[in-house]
Amino acid sequence: MFNSFWSRRSFFKASLAGVLALVAKRQALAKTLAIPEMPEGKLSMYNTHNHERLTVVYRNEAGDYDSEALKAINWILRCHYTNQETAMDIRTLEFLNIVDKKLGSNNEIHIISGYRSPLYNRLLRREGHGGVARHSLHQVGKAIDIQIPGTGLDRIRQVALNLRCGGVGYYPGAGFVHLDSGDFRTW
Repeated sequence: MFNSFWSRRSFFKASLAGVLALVAKRQALAKTLAIPEMPEGKLSMYNTHNHERLTVVYRNEAGDYDSEALKAINWILRCHYTNQETAMDIRTLEFLNIVDKKLGSNNEIHIISGYRSPLYNRLLRREGHGGVARHSLHQVGKAIDIQIPGTGLDRIRQVALNLRCGGVGYYPGAGFVHLDSGDFRTW
């Protein structure tokens, strides 16, 4: 079953080392983002398309991520057109979380768009939605469009810009602010 290069023992050792490295990297992410102190990893979201709500703690104080909570987040942020989901980028979730905390915490964040399937992205472009990029970060789980009832879009935008954690798009006519985990840029 195993060739001479891989004994059963060396295969299992290498596999265990790989798993431990992945877990350590994921746990360290919350501790190594460019934000001095990470707030509690808790989000409260409302998907405006399917009317689902979720309040979840996805990261504990030690910086460990809860895989079941992340699955629930991925589900509520799924493409509402195809019902497909993807693993959302942790950096996008952390960016969203810190924006929420800077705006007073425990806001119900209204999701306009999370993950967007390539099929739905093409449809939006074909229908002439001007702000839809051909290679949108929504298609790879690295972007989210939001609004927070009772908080002005200009305030959300300013808080996000001050953090310089990723892309910040401002769409007052459409009623949302875009956040993504790409390079810092603004439009």
